[in-house]
Amino acid sequence: MKNTVKVLALLIVIGLAGCASNKDLDAVKALAQQANATADEALRTARNAENTALEAKATADATDNKIERMAKEPKSLRK
Repeated sequence: MKNTVKVLALLIVIGLAGCASNKDLDAVKALAQQANATADEALRTARNAENTALEAKATADATDNKIERMAKEPKSLRK
């Protein structure tokens, strides 16, 4: 995602270089930086979501294992 934004910004700058003023180029640069920051934030959010999902899976697996052990345990040992 970051590379895509950088390439897009570069192409915009190259395309506008012939007829753009410094003000226009600065605006394009600011837009590209904002897009890059947004992409970085999205990546952080996705990684946090992935970590949360992994923790939930680990909890579910542990619970599943506990239920399986309880089901295999003789009824006379259950309290």
